[in-house]
Amino acid sequence: MSNSSASAPGGAKVSDLQEEGVVATLGDSDTSMHAGSRSARHSDPHSERHPIVQLRDVVKIYGEGSTRVVALDKINLDIYKGQFTSIMGPSGSGKSTLLHALAGLDAVTEGQINVAGKMITGLKDKALTHFRRDNIGFVFQSFNLVPTLDAKANIELPSRLAGHKVDPHWMNQVVRALQLDNRLTHKPHELSGGQQQRVAVARALVTLPAVLVADEPTGNLDSASSEEVLSLLRQAVDNLGQTVIMVTHDSDAAAIADRTLIVKDGSIVADLANPTVESIMEVTR
Repeated sequence: MSNSSASAPGGAKVSDLQEEGVVATLGDSDTSMHAGSRSARHSDPHSERHPIVQLRDVVKIYGEGSTRVVALDKINLDIYKGQFTSIMGPSGSGKSTLLHALAGLDAVTEGQINVAGKMITGLKDKALTHFRRDNIGFVFQSFNLVPTLDAKANIELPSRLAGHKVDPHWMNQVVRALQLDNRLTHKPHELSGGQQQRVAVARALVTLPAVLVADEPTGNLDSASSEEVLSLLRQAVDNLGQTVIMVTHDSDAAAIADRTLIVKDGSIVADLANPTVESIMEVTR
């Protein structure tokens, strides 16, 4: 597949967006990790935007009787295209359940979930698997790299499994941006934790997903590697128009987003636009 046919998140061609100056090379931004210095953030994250993820009256219940737990309680939520949304909450609040539900990893008990124009609730397993493969990019805490494959093969694996050709121009752009040029022939055990997570981010980005979901992506990383990964996710939004949804327990990490949702007891109790560490701490005390 040539670069002229590669589509950016939302369906526009990458080459067209680059020619128009809308999409920069991923590594071009010197985006700061600190909320107060990020001029690229949107002052109104809902302005002139369209929901790419919609949840309506979503309920998730585990167990029955005395073991019954309501993990999600009538969630109504719009997540907007080209927006970085972070989700925070205490352990057992339902934040990971919410992420897994909107990514099609976990079936819900009631309600409807629409992602990229497709109603995913009620899809059969095979259809849901195909939808996730073609529309959702995943970055997990545990990296989930195949130990017997080198970095290049790990990055290309989802596309190969889907029967899609990997656009070499886009692949090279992502690899250069993530500074993996000299690591492509290395297997996971030959890479540091930060390098492994960069491979995982590259694997998610190279498929040009409609939505990229990250579940505690810095949970196993040191502070320097954590800042690096969060900066890459931020740049993916600012430079590529990628939609990123990230679960984190860290208020510093959450504050790099355009929007932070606070989840407690299965409900969204706060929705912060342009969050700061201070505003997050204020509502989570």
